[in-house]
Amino acid sequence: QLTPSSFLRIGQLSNVDLNEDVHELETEVPRQRPNEIPHNEKLLSLKYESLDYDNSENQLFLEEERRINHAAFRTVEIKRWVICAMIGILTGLVACFIDIVVENLAGLKYRVVKDNIDKFTAKGGLSFSLLLWATLNASVVMVGSLIVAFIEPVAAGSGIPQIKCYLNGVKIPHVVRLKTLVIKVCGVILSVVGGLAVGKEGPMIHSGSVIAAGISQGRSTSLKRDFKIFEYFRRDTEKRDFVSAGAAAGVSAAFGAPVGGVLFSLEEGASFWNQFLTWRIFFASMISTFTLNSVLSVYHGNAWDLSSPGLINFGRFDSEKMGYTIQEIPIFIFMGVVVLGSPLLPCELPLSPWIWPVLCLPGASTVILATCCWCQAPLGARSWLAAGTASTCPRAAGHAGWVVDDLQRFLVLWALRAELFLPHVPVNTPEKSVVNLFHDPPGSYNPMTLGMFTLMYFFLACWTYGLTVSAGVFIPSLLIGAAWGRLFGISLSYLTKGSIWADPGKYALMGAAAQLGGIVRMTLSLTVIMMEATGNVTYGFPIMLVLMTAKIVGDYFVEGLYDMHIQLQSVPFLHWEAPVTSHSLTAREVMSTPVTCLRRIERVGTVVDILSDTSSNHNGFPVVESNPDTTQVAGLRGLILRSQLIVLLKHKVFVERANLSLVRRRLKLKDFRDAYPRFPPIQSIHVSQDERECMIDLSEFMNPSPYTVPQEASLPRVFKLFRALGLRHLVVVDNRNEV
Repeated sequence: QLTPSSFLRIGQLSNVDLNEDVHELETEVPRQRPNEIPHNEKLLSLKYESLDYDNSENQLFLEEERRINHAAFRTVEIKRWVICAMIGILTGLVACFIDIVVENLAGLKYRVVKDNIDKFTAKGGLSFSLLLWATLNASVVMVGSLIVAFIEPVAAGSGIPQIKCYLNGVKIPHVVRLKTLVIKVCGVILSVVGGLAVGKEGPMIHSGSVIAAGISQGRSTSLKRDFKIFEYFRRDTEKRDFVSAGAAAGVSAAFGAPVGGVLFSLEEGASFWNQFLTWRIFFASMISTFTLNSVLSVYHGNAWDLSSPGLINFGRFDSEKMGYTIQEIPIFIFMGVVVLGSPLLPCELPLSPWIWPVLCLPGASTVILATCCWCQAPLGARSWLAAGTASTCPRAAGHAGWVVDDLQRFLVLWALRAELFLPHVPVNTPEKSVVNLFHDPPGSYNPMTLGMFTLMYFFLACWTYGLTVSAGVFIPSLLIGAAWGRLFGISLSYLTKGSIWADPGKYALMGAAAQLGGIVRMTLSLTVIMMEATGNVTYGFPIMLVLMTAKIVGDYFVEGLYDMHIQLQSVPFLHWEAPVTSHSLTAREVMSTPVTCLRRIERVGTVVDILSDTSSNHNGFPVVESNPDTTQVAGLRGLILRSQLIVLLKHKVFVERANLSLVRRRLKLKDFRDAYPRFPPIQSIHVSQDERECMIDLSEFMNPSPYTVPQEASLPRVFKLFRALGLRHLVVVDNRNEV
């Protein structure tokens, strides 16, 4: 038996370790009957609503299903495949748009700064060039941050934690709206162009999910346009499956990895899965990467080449020159143990709330990033000049106007290059920097430069991820891991006196996999993504070793990044298993009691009063059969949702007396689907005083077979029902089937 304070902790089972409460529970005075959980105090469920994944099998639903013959079922299945194809095409086009716009805007920014450097070199005004550079970055990033903060805050970050919660059954407000997609795309473009330590690959998962949610409904509530197509799929169950396909299509477009996209949706996204869904999701992922490949190939002038399978391509590794031997297996495991992913998480989380007043301003972050690049410029320039590549590097010679005239101008150009993270290419992107770290020959990088860059970019990535900008963590993690992995390979080559097996590029790949796996804790999907992005199966086993080691070591210290941000937002996320110490609890001890019930034939005024009651935010009401002669409540007859009651009141489906069977208008399932998903609030529905005295018959609209459990059922069993079936409501009954 538990006290009210204990119930508050039970309401947060997904976030609280019950081990801390064992001794306290043993000493508490037992109560005869548990008190009602206060619905307005400190409950996670108060802020967020759930999704109705379980279909309400009322009379209207069953009649419609019975009218559908085999030909109609085939038509519905064909529509599902068509929707998945449309999801893949549109996700690929959005990825192309982001990539092309980023490339052109970044090129425009660097041309402006370069022209200014050319103009002021002779006059000695290079400080103005640095000021122009920092001002451009700060302006671009501030615009991207303002549209996120003031127009659609849910577009901040990568969006993966929010999509993960949505697929888990939690309704995150505005997470799959068209406005969110627009702000997400614009925000990530401005963040990347502004030079922040972010990537554009992560937000593609959120973008694909929003596209899937919109396409599958055949209308846009934001634009108030209904295309009168795909009306059958206007329910949470169908929408959930298509959002899973959109998330997979986003991964496929980002990395050119359709199989990795399916596995990502399975491992990190979807809480519910079936075999037919697997094939449709794979089809959407395949279409997505093909669309992106085709459009970018045409854009780059290689229409028949199809050489751009994703936003990032790691290039192909030569297996003959870069194989691995048995003695390298312990080295790979060691890299997974020492990964920087675990320290990043506790570093990033305290920064988010405390440095906001001054440092978390996105404009300030870009200025500090520019300053860091400027401070690193002399060291990088010195190492590059010492290598004799300042005037002979073929890549530098290929860019007109980037010839070094004097040391001052070279330092400014170096700082400009450092913003794009590596000292090797005059105009570089983070994605190309990762590829260069993988494939550049030994001796291309100064170890001290790599070390300074790793530390600087590590803390910048910790800082940037907490800003109110649309940005992903995939590319920064890969870049940090590739940098320290190559540094590790250089050190290993030095210790082994240049052994051929100690290739720095190979260890850069392992470091990138370890870093990303240590932060997001993905194993299966990330292994396949890395293999597909490199086009090489040879390193599959080492990547598996590194990822498994990084996950095991990371989980020992702290949860993954996405799980941490879910907890920061206080989302009632249901994990795969119930807490291990919850077997001593029963359904009676965690249920809400007394429950607000409705009679099968209820007075309209009673329904309106219950829905208008602000002290409880129930969204499902058990329907019982009441004996008119006594006050005793009979057994459970069904369950009806708040949304269904809203539609009934809106269409005024009630009669003057309880013994009348005629209604003014017979509702169809289409009436409920037209109101989905933004059902009007009860305050917007006018019910006159005379109508309050009318009766409403719920028999036709309630679910007559809701899921129930006896009050003695253990909490883990209740948890499994919620988790496996995606339930929103579960009725607890006694041995007489009374609620």
